[in-house]
Amino acid sequence: MSGINKVILVGHLGKDPEVRHLEGGVTVASFPLATSETYNKDGKRVEQTEWHNIVLWRGLAEVASKYLQKGKLVYIEGKLRTRSFEDKEKVKKYVTEIVAENFTMLGRKSDFEPGQSSTPIATPVNDAKIEDEFTIGPSDENGDLPF
Repeated sequence: MSGINKVILVGHLGKDPEVRHLEGGVTVASFPLATSETYNKDGKRVEQTEWHNIVLWRGLAEVASKYLQKGKLVYIEGKLRTRSFEDKEKVKKYVTEIVAENFTMLGRKSDFEPGQSSTPIATPVNDAKIEDEFTIGPSDENGDLPF
């Protein structure tokens, strides 16, 4: 039996997606995503924020670069990946990131129109209406695969 590597996150972008174009015209976008949870400790409400490194490839990266901005609320599905590299001093470093397979922009359609403010969306995830979401998956609107 094979394993399952599945990650689901809902959070706010920490900054605008950083887009790079690699050899062969492959596009990659990356950004930090903040997820927060609250709990009570000694009668006080405590908020804990976790930061996740998100990576999107090809067509998904192109769409993210167009519509996602710092502060926007987004639902992301993907898989966990850990990779290693050597820094300038030849020290081996490890980084864990979420490779997104699809994402859904949460909030109102107007929140994602060009020229809108990049303030965080106040719409709770459970109250977001389906007609007010954009879902971006493995294929684009023409049915073409992004890879």
